[in-house]
This record gives sequence, structure tokens and C-alpha cells, in this order.
Amino acid sequence: MTYNLYCIDLLQEVWGESEIIESLKKDSEFRRVYEEGRSTASSYLVLFWLKKGSDNNRFGFTVSKKVGTAVTRNKIKRRLKEIVRRWLSHLLKPGYDMVIIARPWVKSLNFYEIKQDLKKLFQEADLFTDRS
Repeated sequence: MTYNLYCIDLLQEVWGESEIIESLKKDSEFRRVYEEGRSTASSYLVLFWLKKGSDNNRFGFTVSKKVGTAVTRNKIKRRLKEIVRRWLSHLLKPGYDMVIIARPWVKSLNFYEIKQDLKKLFQEADLFTDRS
């Protein structure tokens, strides 16, 4: 029993506390970010963002069928969510709605390449805190 608790504590120490990502769910929320927000893009990803009044960030992830099968699309979404989750509490400025769109070529990238590409987009958008 104590061994299991030790493993859980060790995993939390390695992975950190899990941040919950608030999601954009409605089509109208996505459209508002597209129409009223700003954007920046790379060959692999597009980032839309819109400043809002609250203290938390909300995210939407879009991966079209052009990227591949459902398995491939879900894998890319999981990678994007994990990157954002790691940055959420201490690196990103609060108070934004953001949509990340994956372009078809993103499937050729590994986790760390996606992370670097997304980092460049967040830097261009000036969405990192001064601590990052």
C-alpha cells in the first residue's frame, strides 16, 4: 500500500500537478475568436487569440480531416493539449481565448518539434509572461 502512494507522489513530482484546460466548446465561441481576434501562423500551426475580461485562459484545438485518420488527429490534439497544459499555470498570460489549428504537415513532427513551433507562435503573439 505505501509503495503505491510512493509511486503516486513520485509521478506527481516528475509530472507536476495536472492543470485543467478550459475549452472553447461552442461554434460561436470559435467564430468570435476567428473574427474578432488576431492570428499568427507557421507552416504547421495557426494560432488565433482574443483578449477577454476574465482571469483564465480558454483553448480550442482544431485538426481537420486533411491531417489524417481519427487516430492521427487525436494524437496531434493530445500533444497540443499536453504542451499547453505544461505552460498554462506559469508561462502564459491570463485572460485570453485561444484557438490552435493544426495544418496537414504537422503530422510529420514529433512532440518536441511541435512544442518549438507552438512556442514561436506564442512568442510572436506576446502571450508568454515575463517569467518565461
